[in-house]
Amino acid sequence: MRPLRRIVLGLAALALLLVVLAALFPALLTHADPVQTDVRDALLPPSGAHPFGTDQSGRDVYARVVHGAGRSLGVGLLATALALAVGLVVGALAGLAPRPVDLVVLRTNDVLSAFPEFLLALVVVAILGPGPAHVAVGVTLAAIPVYVRLARVQTQVLRRAEHVEAARILGVPAPLAVLRHVIPGVLGSLGVLATIGLGSSILAAAGLSFLGLGPTEPAPEWGLMLSSGRNLIGRAWWISVFPGLAITVTVLSATFLGRTLRARAEGRR
Repeated sequence: MRPLRRIVLGLAALALLLVVLAALFPALLTHADPVQTDVRDALLPPSGAHPFGTDQSGRDVYARVVHGAGRSLGVGLLATALALAVGLVVGALAGLAPRPVDLVVLRTNDVLSAFPEFLLALVVVAILGPGPAHVAVGVTLAAIPVYVRLARVQTQVLRRAEHVEAARILGVPAPLAVLRHVIPGVLGSLGVLATIGLGSSILAAAGLSFLGLGPTEPAPEWGLMLSSGRNLIGRAWWISVFPGLAITVTVLSATFLGRTLRARAEGRR
């Protein structure tokens, strides 16, 4: 690996570590209350007392960005984990099923994959109604087709692998051979994809929150913070810029880390 790429990879890992730390232990990074208002301190620019400034209600933007990591990262992780689990089950079953069943799953998955993930998530939330739980459901359903497609392909490849055929010759029952030798390999490939998908899920959830379909005020959430400051961007840019930077850095870091892992898994790094 090139030295520059090593540096970027280290910075990406460090950024994700900080986001995880903020999500799990926000009190270690700030003692300010993210929802406490003080109209006398409204729209203060970044300073020593308020590193990221304050919003129109006098709330500390830095505290809200730190505490918002838990909501944004939580939705992304939940949606990614659920999409991986459902994709693994459906894709593996399709890869092992008879040809007609496999074709039905494949064509259905192709139809869902034809829609952009964000658009599909938006349609789901529009049907279910706004709310954090519905945003998680929408992002999960939108991400499933990618995992189904990969799980199906990997299952079909691994089921014909030499070590699986050897296990069958030695008398290992087919279901047990699949669980022991096929599923772990499929899960490994999906795990690498999930690292990239985490960034996409966070971005989709933030986008839905920006449109007013996720958490509501005064909850600290990055997409909601972007939305609340969009009309003040010329007067108080810090309200939207800092949560926007948090989203950007998190998504880019997760994507870069995921692509690096995928390249190593494919033997290109």
